[in-house]
This record gives sequence, structure tokens and C-alpha cells, in this order.
Amino acid sequence: MTEQLNAPPREIHDTLLRDFTGIGPDLNPRLELQNTYQQEEGIKAEAFGDLVGQCAALRRIVSLIDVVAPTEASVLILGETGTGKELVAHEIHRRSVRKDGPLVRVNCASIPRELFESEFFGHVRGSFTGAVKDRAGRFETAEGGTIFLDEVGEIPLDIQNKLLRILQEKRYERVGDDRTRRADVRILAATNRDLKKATAAGRFREDLYYRLNVFPIQVPPLRDRMDDIPLLAKHLVEISAKEMKCARPRLTRAAVTQLQSYDWPGNVRELRNVIERAVILARGGPLEFDLPISNQAVLPAQPISRAAGNPAQPKFLTDVEVQRFERDNLAQALEAANWKISGRDSAAELLGLKPTTLLSRMTKWGLKKPEYNLP
Repeated sequence: MTEQLNAPPREIHDTLLRDFTGIGPDLNPRLELQNTYQQEEGIKAEAFGDLVGQCAALRRIVSLIDVVAPTEASVLILGETGTGKELVAHEIHRRSVRKDGPLVRVNCASIPRELFESEFFGHVRGSFTGAVKDRAGRFETAEGGTIFLDEVGEIPLDIQNKLLRILQEKRYERVGDDRTRRADVRILAATNRDLKKATAAGRFREDLYYRLNVFPIQVPPLRDRMDDIPLLAKHLVEISAKEMKCARPRLTRAAVTQLQSYDWPGNVRELRNVIERAVILARGGPLEFDLPISNQAVLPAQPISRAAGNPAQPKFLTDVEVQRFERDNLAQALEAANWKISGRDSAAELLGLKPTTLLSRMTKWGLKKPEYNLP
């Protein structure tokens, strides 16, 4: 099902029609779908790091999850692409009274418009061309559990009306069926869009928006969680090394500083991709990241000292003082590494430099390992 959700629309259309024709194992369709969706959710939950972090924003999200999870309230999870909205939905389900039921994820952005109703509510045999057997929809598959509507802003207006009915009356019908079914399902939704603006533009039903927005949770972008980068990076390094069967590399202080000097437009998803590539290339050695330093990067603020005798005058360094500082810093790193140039715990690793660059700067400053005369 992961391949279906991530495939281009035409491939999704062909796959769904193949399901309609009855080709496949002779299993109970609802149980088969539940098993597939639950496996998919396990992968997604692992991919986003199990809510790793300690920043105030993340602690607030966890507290909100603890408050709303035991209830039956609908939750609207808001945030940019790649922030981990799927994981928040997973945690709400895991901490709810429905935790033993299925969690069914629907990627609304990947479903062809003509298949929305069948995908959501199912269909009966003969209801349209190619429907040669009855098929359970996502809401029926999620019976007794939770359905997660990812990218809910992509649902067509005519389907929004039917979704509103489920929220209000807990009832629906399969396509081509007169039988009304009860939906014992909790609805969680997520979007990276501004649904309030979409309602004003007539692209999203206002009444549906208010029904979904009973309990909103805003997931912050990674650039607002820079203090969580060290924990996230360590966690993702371990996951990546295990999944890709690579030797576990070393995450150095210089590498973490580099990660914190980038603004991460792709959020946690981009961070994982960068780490996976670095893990492959590291071959068990120190991690190196090919990342630019962004002008928007959030770096720790440093207090500006004032010149003695003139509190209003900021103190600055002359070029000679800057060079002296660079030389002393290099010397301290060499001493800390016992003048080891390359390899594990070397000065190059401590400074985040290539060994050739370190040697070049040592030559520039005339730094040599001192010779100790033993008595």
C-alpha cells in the first residue's frame, strides 16, 4: 500500500482497478487492508523518530496529545511538509482507547478525483465498470479504530459533504449500495495548507473546517527546534545505520554544529535524507555533511562585550587579534587531540576540518608538535 500511496495518479488508478477485478489472494478484504495499513503506519512512525526532542514546543505538543488522546474529539494537525504530522497522529492513536484497533492512513493528495468516493466508502459489485466484486473503503477498514486523513485540504468539495455527514451522523453508504452503515471511527486530519483561507476562497467547506478543527495541534518547523538537532541526529543516525546495514558512524561536535547552522526547508524529512547519505559515505568513520550555511540559520546568540570605560562602545577584534585567536584555537585543539592530525578523536575531527586543511593551517601558523627531552 505504501507503493500505491506514493505512486503517480495513473498508477494508483490502475492499481485500484486491479483490486476491483478481484485479482489477488482470496482473503477477507477488510482484514487484508487493515494488516497492510498497520504495517505502513509502523514504518512511518519509525521514520519520524518517535517524537524525539526536548524543546518547549515539542513538550507542548506532547502535553496536548496527552489531553486529547483519551477523548473522541477530531484533531486537525497543522504544519509544514516534513515536520512529522503523521507521527503526531500515530501518537494520538497509540495513547487512545482505540489503540488496539487499526490506524488507517489516507494520503488524500494521491487519490484520483474519480476514485475518492470508492476509496473512502467502498463500493458494491456492478456499481461501475470494472467493479466486479464488493470492496471495503477506508472508513470501513478503520472500524473500531482511527482514520488519518493526510493532506485533507485536497479532498474535492463533493466528497467533503459526505465526510461532513460522517463527522455529524457517523453514517455512510458504499457506492451503489442502499444500505447505510455506521462509522465507528475517530477522525484525525492533517494539512500544510491554510484551511481558513481555503474556506474564504470557496475551496473548502466552512462547516467541515470547524468540525475538523475541534482540537488543532500546530507542529513547529525544524528551524524552530534547533536545540533538538543533536538528539534527532543521534536517533536518526542509529536508525539509518541499522536499516541500511551500515557500520555505525561517529557524530562529532563539528558535524552537529554544521547541522544547526542550516535552516532545513525540508524539515525532519530532509534531515533524515541528509543523514542517510552521510551514513552511507562515512563507512563507519566520522559523519560529514555537504550543507551550506544559510543566512536564516538559527545560531546561539552570543553576548557582545563592551569596551572598558565606554559601555556603549562594542568591543571588536582587529585583524591581528582575529589571526591570533585562530592560531590559539588551533593550538588548543591540537593539544586536546595530543597532536593527532587525522582519524578518530583527532584535531581535524574536533575542528570539523579535513586533515589536509589542518596541515595547511599548521604550516601557516608555524605550529609543530613540541619535542619533549626526557632526562
